[in-house]
Amino acid sequence: MVTRKMTSHIPDFPLLTGADRQWLDARAQALDAGNGEATAAVVPYLAEAGLLGHGLADALGGQGASAGDAIEAIAQVATHSMSAAFAFWGQRVLIEMLANTGNAALRERWLPALLAGEAAGASGLSNIMKFLSGLEALNIRATAREGGGWLLNGSVPWCTNLRGPRFLAAIAVARDDGAPPMIVALPSDRPGLERSPDLELIALRGTNTAALQLKDVAITEDDLLAERAGGFLPRVRPAFLGMQCGLSIGLARAACAQAASRMVQGGHVLQQPLDDTRSHLEQAVAALKAGVEAGDFVEAPERLFALRLALHDCVQQAMQLELQTAGGRAYSSLDADDGFARRWRESAFIPIVTPSVIQLRAELQKLQKLGA
Repeated sequence: MVTRKMTSHIPDFPLLTGADRQWLDARAQALDAGNGEATAAVVPYLAEAGLLGHGLADALGGQGASAGDAIEAIAQVATHSMSAAFAFWGQRVLIEMLANTGNAALRERWLPALLAGEAAGASGLSNIMKFLSGLEALNIRATAREGGGWLLNGSVPWCTNLRGPRFLAAIAVARDDGAPPMIVALPSDRPGLERSPDLELIALRGTNTAALQLKDVAITEDDLLAERAGGFLPRVRPAFLGMQCGLSIGLARAACAQAASRMVQGGHVLQQPLDDTRSHLEQAVAALKAGVEAGDFVEAPERLFALRLALHDCVQQAMQLELQTAGGRAYSSLDADDGFARRWRESAFIPIVTPSVIQLRAELQKLQKLGA
């Protein structure tokens, strides 16, 4: 039998250059382990490469085109480094929120710096996603302040892309006066805001993931992304979750490409499962992009949730195929340069990133019961 190198089957969209791929590949292991120099360079590099503006209107400083391009850009980065793609997602989601806020002054104040990679953008909305699913209470409370505005107290236990020295984090806030929760854009230099050291993760340590503690942090209406979270989040959720799906898409494509590269020519026992996994993956990708671009998921979130779950399944299948085609070599540290161990750790993150697989399945069950 003759071993041959198979093509990757990753769609050839002109979003990453050869130099971009080389840059990411050279830093993938360092980013996974949390190398400080590599971590600090990621978002500025993505900005310099023009990747942050895909799917953003020209009038706002983007490259225009469609939301599908933003998903594809994150996916293509994820084929080389999940850490880089996760930081990319955090930055791009906050850019999307600013694009959709009614607070024009806030957008004008922050959007140029975020697009240039000069400031980091973070989405600390895991708490409200769980809150909306009835899984936990909001961790931050706002108390009205004399003279206007509010004082915030509480914590964000997990927030990604908190790169210093300057970041902007979107957080959900419950109001003591009983009004609906708000979405606040909180800058890193606000008195009373403390950032923890980076969390001790088993992978993705180059993502500037940390906790935030708030003690009497003062905000005004100028800091609001949305005064009513309930009206704002459904509008941005398709982009939030669709771009997050880029992590699964990129990782599944990378694992499939590695599995294909190890198969001998003709008639391999895993060829059909590999073909099926690739087919299911790209069908889900096409449905995801089409639904986000058409706005279908605003009124039908269950379709988006189902696609996120389908992409999760594709990741697990692809990783099994990569493992099985590698055999014992996958378990040897001498073969670590092929990235399998890193991808295996990355794949463990896909089921738990908010909204997690359990949360999505619970939401689908609720929606199905309501529709019955």
